[in-house]
Amino acid sequence: MEAAGRPGHYILLLLLVVLSSVGGQQSIKQNEDHLCATSDQYPVDCEDVCDNGAAESGPYVIYPAGPGIAVPVYCDMTTDGGKWTVVQKRFNGSLSFLRGWSDYKLGFGRADGEYWLGLHYIYLLTLRNKYELRVDLGDFDNNMTFAKYSDFAVSPYSINPEEDGYTLHVDGFSDGGAGDSLSYHNGMKFSTYDSDRDVFLQNCASLSSGGFWYRACHLANLNGPYLRGAHLSYGSGIIWSQWRGLYYSLKSTEMKIRRQ
Repeated sequence: MEAAGRPGHYILLLLLVVLSSVGGQQSIKQNEDHLCATSDQYPVDCEDVCDNGAAESGPYVIYPAGPGIAVPVYCDMTTDGGKWTVVQKRFNGSLSFLRGWSDYKLGFGRADGEYWLGLHYIYLLTLRNKYELRVDLGDFDNNMTFAKYSDFAVSPYSINPEEDGYTLHVDGFSDGGAGDSLSYHNGMKFSTYDSDRDVFLQNCASLSSGGFWYRACHLANLNGPYLRGAHLSYGSGIIWSQWRGLYYSLKSTEMKIRRQ
């Protein structure tokens, strides 16, 4: 009886092994699907947001520092092919940009309004991937223009970006009508009224009432005070000198980056 029962016993064992193998493969597949789903929940930038199925412009959450830190951001999904991560946005003067170093480092404002993303997060983004920069500008006569730079980064070779001053690296200008006002600032550290890192004898951030990669002092001052058009104060306001000069404060600005 024992000998006669062995073939059936072996068949049962074989079936158990096969079922276990199939179940294990299904478990692995489920884990793989779970990992993909989990990964999709933590987009690094607006390209990831777009790849995850979001096609409309608006506020989203990204994770440039990893899954532990969520950062609200505005994604431009329509301009010039979309997938732009907006790092600076101004349009109505509702938010003061006269801020100290800590605010400019970590960001301020709201992704559904005016804001500055933060040097720390801009650094993390441009450290991970190569980005282009687009600067969209508007005046109070409803004119719109832009400038593009094919290579944009913050302290790309620095081990300690804050010690390095979140130095601006920008290259590859192409003109959308605005002219090039940013290349003058290439290689400069970021300055605020409480952290003067420019090469001028005085504090450019205090003189210009903003925070930027000032040199001596600026041809662009996108974080200057909201002065609403033409004025008589040299270099004051939201400035892009190659378009509207140094005596005109712009209505709207957006600095946005996209992976190359």
